[in-house]
Order: sequence, then C-alpha cells, then structure tokens
Amino acid sequence: MTLRFARRMERLGTESAFEVLARARALERQGRSVVHLEIGEPDFATPAPIIAAAEQALRGGATHYTPAAGLPEVREAIAAAAATRGGLEVDPAQVVVVPGSKNILAFALLALVEPGDEVILPDPGYPIYRSLVEFVGAVARPIRLREANDFRLDPQELEGLVGERTRLLILNSPHNPTGGICTAADLDAVAELVLRHDLTVVSDEIYHRIVFGPAPPPLWSRPGLAERTIVMDGLSKTYAMCGWRLGYGVMPVELARRMETLLINSSSCAAAFTQLAAVEALTSPAAEAAVQRMVAEFQRRRDVLVAGLRALPGVRVRPPAASFYVFPNVEGTGWGARELAARLLQEQGVAVLSGDAFGAAGLGHIRLAYTVGVDQIEDALERLATFLASTPPEPPGRQPQIG
Repeated sequence: MTLRFARRMERLGTESAFEVLARARALERQGRSVVHLEIGEPDFATPAPIIAAAEQALRGGATHYTPAAGLPEVREAIAAAAATRGGLEVDPAQVVVVPGSKNILAFALLALVEPGDEVILPDPGYPIYRSLVEFVGAVARPIRLREANDFRLDPQELEGLVGERTRLLILNSPHNPTGGICTAADLDAVAELVLRHDLTVVSDEIYHRIVFGPAPPPLWSRPGLAERTIVMDGLSKTYAMCGWRLGYGVMPVELARRMETLLINSSSCAAAFTQLAAVEALTSPAAEAAVQRMVAEFQRRRDVLVAGLRALPGVRVRPPAASFYVFPNVEGTGWGARELAARLLQEQGVAVLSGDAFGAAGLGHIRLAYTVGVDQIEDALERLATFLASTPPEPPGRQPQIG
C-alpha cells in the first residue's frame, strides 16, 4: 500500500536547528568532539524551586486532566505577571496555557486566517512562522530586517506590505535569530499602523526576559493594542524549561475561548504538574534570582563571542541586544554561509546554522547560540579561526545555490 499524503503536508517546513543537532550527535557517536552552537536551548538547569514545586505537585496527585485553558491559579499567576509588565489590567480569562508556545501561533492562524489571506512575518525569522502560515493556506509576506538597522523592523517598509487581504502581523522582539529588539519609537509606529489598518498582531515575546539593557514597554501596552494583540510566550527560555513544554498566550477573551476549543480538539490540556510549577516560576524570588544570574551569564558569553568573531577576517557582527543568539555576516570570508556551516561541522566540529534557514534575508549570515560555557565558546572561536586560516573558500560555482 502507498500512502497518499494531503497536499498541505508539502507546505509544512521544519527547524534546521534540530536537523543540524541530529548530524552533530551522529558525529559525537563516532567519537568526534562537537561544540553545540546550533540549538536555541539554555544549558542551565531549571531553577531548584521550580523543580521542587513540580515534585510536590506530582506527589500531591497533579497527574490528571486540567481545564483545557489551564488551571485557574496558573492563569491568575500569568495574568498578574503580564499586568505588571504591561501596566494594564489583565483578566485570567484572557490567558490560555498550552503544551509549548507554538500552539498559540497555530491556533491563532486557525482561528483568524482564511486561505488566501496574507500574514506579514519577519525575515530573517523563526522558520515555524512561515511554515505554519503556509500550512493553513495563507500567504506569507516577509518584511526584511536589515543588518544596517540593527535588524529592527522598519515601519515604512511594513506600511508598504499591508494590502486588502492582510489579516495578521507576526512581531518578534526580542528577535530570533538576530538578537535585535524594537525601540519604543518602532513600536509606537507599528501600533499606529495596526490600528489604522485594522490588523491583529501575534507578538512572540519568548525572549523578553533575556535582555542586556533597558527594553521598551510591550506593543500591547499602548492604547487600543491589547484588544488586537495575541501575546505568545512561555517558560522555556527564561526559566531553562524547554523540555517541560509549557507555553501560554494572552489575548482577547473571545479568542481565548476559541483557543480553548482548539485545545480540547488537539492536546486536551498542558500537564498539571508543569502548570503548578509555573506558578513557582512566576512568583518565587529564588526563581527570579536564578533568572537574573542566567541573563548576566548570557551577557558575559555574548561579549566573549562578539569580541572573538570581530577578530576573525571577513566577519562582521553587531552585538545582540537580547536573546542568546548572534548573527554575524560572513560574506567577507568568501564563503557561502550554507557551505561554511556544513564544513565547520564536518571538519571542525562546530555546529552553527546557516542564516538562510531563517529566510532569504539571512543569506550571508550564520547563527550561533551562546548556550554553552565561555570555555566552549573560546574553543569554537579557535576552531573557526583555524578553518578560515587554513581552508580557502570554494569557487563560487561550486558552492550550493540558494533557492
């Protein structure tokens, strides 16, 4: 029997980080040493108070179904944290808890976007944005984030992309893969445009706590924006809880009710004990102190990595303002980014991602995640320097073509 797959499966993409990770693990099984700069996952342990809260919840019987949108006390804790951050009142009924924040984007697209509608998304950007947009039959309209503008969204370019069928804007600040962050003026301009064109925004704020300086108030804190913004967030990055699979969204109540229905029809609910651990994460001073230590260490690593990259011939890099990624331009080395990433892994055991994995605007860049210790970062820099000094670039005709 030959399975006949639905055509929509041809529109579904993937994350190259996991593909590179698989190749890197295969090399390690062969006895090779690999420095992992490819995967966007904090290398820190989940803070001890959060683990203790999960253990207590398990021993207390939190192994059963919960209400689809989340336990009431969890929704209350998330609403309180959001209200503090945005300076607005947030009703727990606006909160939906999900097993991984990607669900918020998927459910928003299913609930709000018809086939043929247009969705504006960042380029370069998290590849799942485009994958899910196209999977539901919508049309992706990328907005280029330019290196010369510190990878910030340009409101004038955004204006030019809005058309009659534009329904949704996906905003990601702080940004993956570049570590860029919108200024208050950027967000003011976006807010005005969103209101004028009657758009809805999915604001992916999963990195909002991993910033290395002052950050502007979130987009949805501005008048009229809370009613048309879906905040996409979770505990994975801030609390080193990627494997716990706990995300959440904050949105208008009427949309939250429809997302609850989508949850009932898909995963039922997030795990009870991870939800209860989230309350500890959001309210515990000890967990907060652990987050601050982690962010300080990420900043130290960023500084080491940026300084080392700037010392390499042909590499140009802007220090990221947030997240744990750096997105250097490697065009000056003579190497195509895709070929460079492949050769670095195979010959030097340095796992990085080619920038075009995040969209056409990422061409000429590579992404490095500084989610390893400073000693490993320095090791990776030495291997990179060795490769660039000893291996001449492939002739342009032999480098893989993008497209």
